[in-house]
Amino acid sequence: MAAYEPQLIQIAAAHLPSGAELAMMDQPYACAAVCAADMNGDRIPEVAAVYRSNGELYLLVLAFRDGAWTELQTLKGVGGGVTHLSAMPITRAGSPNLIVGWRIDAAMSKLSVYELTRNGIRDAASPDMCFTAMEAMDMPGLQGVDGKAELALWSGAGSGAYQVEVLRWTNGAFLPAPDVYGYYFPKVALYYEQLTRQYPNSPFYWHCLAEAQFRAGMFPPALASIRQALDCVQPPSREAMLDLERSIRSALEPIHTIHANNEIDTLHTTHINNTIHRIDGANTAEPIEDARAIYLYPASLKTTTGTRWGYIDRSGRMAIPTRFSDAMDFQPNGLAVAAERGKYGLIDASAAYVVKPVYDSIGTFSEGRATVIDAEGFKLIDEKGNVVTKRAYPFIADMHDGRSLYYVMTDGGDNGGESKYGYLDAQGNEAIPAQFPEANDFHQGKAVVKIKDNTYALIGKDGRTSATFEHAYVGPLGDGLLAFQNDLAGKYGYINERGDIVLQPAFTSAFPFHNGRAIVNTAEDFKSKYGVINKRGTYVVQPGYNDIRDLGQDRFALGRAIDPEQPFIGSRFAIADWNGKRLTDFLFHDVSDFKNGLASATDGRQTYLIDRGGKPASGYPRVNGSGTLTVEAGGLIKAFIDQRLSYLARDGRIVWKQNTLIPLRPPYLVKELKYKPNPDYLVYFPQIDGMTDQAAQREANDKLKVMSQVKPIPPNQQLDYTYSGDFEVSFYKQQLLQLELTGYNFPFGAAHGMPTKTYAIIHLTNGRMFELKDLFKAGSDYVQVLSDIVGKQIKEDPQYSYVFPDTYKGIQPDQPFFVTENALHLYFQPYEIGPYAAGFPTFTIPFTQIGKIIDTEGEFWKSFHA
Repeated sequence: MAAYEPQLIQIAAAHLPSGAELAMMDQPYACAAVCAADMNGDRIPEVAAVYRSNGELYLLVLAFRDGAWTELQTLKGVGGGVTHLSAMPITRAGSPNLIVGWRIDAAMSKLSVYELTRNGIRDAASPDMCFTAMEAMDMPGLQGVDGKAELALWSGAGSGAYQVEVLRWTNGAFLPAPDVYGYYFPKVALYYEQLTRQYPNSPFYWHCLAEAQFRAGMFPPALASIRQALDCVQPPSREAMLDLERSIRSALEPIHTIHANNEIDTLHTTHINNTIHRIDGANTAEPIEDARAIYLYPASLKTTTGTRWGYIDRSGRMAIPTRFSDAMDFQPNGLAVAAERGKYGLIDASAAYVVKPVYDSIGTFSEGRATVIDAEGFKLIDEKGNVVTKRAYPFIADMHDGRSLYYVMTDGGDNGGESKYGYLDAQGNEAIPAQFPEANDFHQGKAVVKIKDNTYALIGKDGRTSATFEHAYVGPLGDGLLAFQNDLAGKYGYINERGDIVLQPAFTSAFPFHNGRAIVNTAEDFKSKYGVINKRGTYVVQPGYNDIRDLGQDRFALGRAIDPEQPFIGSRFAIADWNGKRLTDFLFHDVSDFKNGLASATDGRQTYLIDRGGKPASGYPRVNGSGTLTVEAGGLIKAFIDQRLSYLARDGRIVWKQNTLIPLRPPYLVKELKYKPNPDYLVYFPQIDGMTDQAAQREANDKLKVMSQVKPIPPNQQLDYTYSGDFEVSFYKQQLLQLELTGYNFPFGAAHGMPTKTYAIIHLTNGRMFELKDLFKAGSDYVQVLSDIVGKQIKEDPQYSYVFPDTYKGIQPDQPFFVTENALHLYFQPYEIGPYAAGFPTFTIPFTQIGKIIDTEGEFWKSFHA
């Protein structure tokens, strides 16, 4: 219910005829059929309501004139009920229409689109416009959005199928809008994809799926779907299916011609949707997407049990509820990695687990295989979740060219073991046994491996050697050339696949060639002097840059040091073409790789998409803050800005963003506030609202700001570190609120940053923040009791074998801690008693184990055990 709906109901009810009553709608929830819309442009919304009188339905429109609400017009409705009432510009941009659905039977509604004219309110919809379900939204077409909403009408055709039409008001009539099919029909395809998963032998649903994919411009998937329909036993409407197949093949012909010729100089795009068939001036053809692509996007929600993840659809609706502790993008094969209770599995578009959440990690699928990690080690799985490897390994890389790099540890006795690398095939067999001290991924049937010190080789997928190189180091293949060193302390040059020296050693570092270019460094000290050479060794970009990145699609980012005396602080980037011509000034703090002619760039103040000329791409939004924008399959723009996720439409409209209010039991809630005084300093901190004692609330909130590191930071000064802070509600019960406050300080040039973690444990009634001692009876030796328990866990529990010998001396009276429902948890800072990699060593002590010293009558305990 909208916040102002009770007011609208009150206004409308006061103007109903005697004996009339407001009509009720039952979708998406039971509510009165009322809405507000400024139909006449006077900036005072009119009130519209549907009411029932003497068994008939009427639409009442009220206007506010001369300080009072008066009837503007009453129109007679049709049918026996109302299924929809909303307002949106349909016939004219900037001027909302009233959209009404009149129920004419159990499954269908008559559509009315009312507009205000000089002669009063009229229905612009034709009498035959009916729907079972409807969506109204401003869909992006060839020129983006136009300020008018299109109407997607779903009409039931039986057996769960629908006839779907997308219509736009054009020249005084509602006409099909094929330029937005690519935006909307992927949603229709998703609906039928779910049905084909439930009924895989139904030619009817496969036919419907193929038709939806065809209208979406998803031609290769559509062809696969219609073939599936035709392969079913005795498919109905075979002639109609064959007609659709011919139409799909006809649509595919221009695409195949493009891929065959690959000689189009100007930008060409077939259909505005995710299955783009596009070639830009760099003659780079983008791959056709997998037929199983899913148009759902991971989205997070802050809750009283931490951050939870689900998936939204393109309208921003949470299509898969927030039941996951982590969720990643759907991959082209229609699967997504999701986690519950810290374990990862694979789900399909219906949120059903294809692979149960039993793994510590699941990688991205490559060539139909993904790496998984469990307690035994690395394994390979196929897209059905079957483990194809015969054993677990210490490491397995992604599948490339039909081979996955792996290693095993040899038994070195007292001297320890060493890693030996080999290659697995797609069936999990050890196609090339582990034997190499070093190895690289396969590329175009070849891989570089180290045989022994000062000897490298080029091998094929069968493990046979095609060339041997007698050098101290040989790098991976790139355009038929390999970087090499004659001495590990010496400079780099390049050899070809036969081992002939093509470029003599002259560089202090050298990267693989790509499309005739390689990035090299010539600096003799700790600083950098990067440049770009061609295969003749000629500089395309003269050395002297602090950083150079290959952005793909024949573009470089040239990085100039922010502070030449402290180059480790970072760079500002300019865009250059493949011949070294600089296309922009040094404007960018960061730039992502190019994809489909676009790259995300941030200038420290805003983030936006740039074209291959380095200019802001027209028709795309600019977002305040630093981060990345990504054009997602289906047309949404994923914005990860200042460490917060949102999704935008092309016109910049926010489709979805993470919540900043976390409701507790009324009247309490936690508000998320942002503090970013400097581009390198960012903190999200909590503030409590709803406490009766406002002074106590202010005091608690001030403490939270201090604990969150909200402090004066010079706004226009280059810091020598970055700092980020965040928080979560880690526990909430009755009157006890526990907030986990985390931070990460990264000094520029350091090997790694230093994480911090602290807990604010607050009584919501009076704002008191509890300390460890508050949990225990006065006079109890809680420090000794807890110290002994932790010491015993370190000694007896193998999970704490990492603790440094003789470092644990017991806990402190103010030892960092947090609580959960049934236990006390004590933790230590990184490096305090263990290595950095151990994080925050944490020890769990059940309350039942220390019940004798807990003050069960104390304020701390009773705050969550009332």
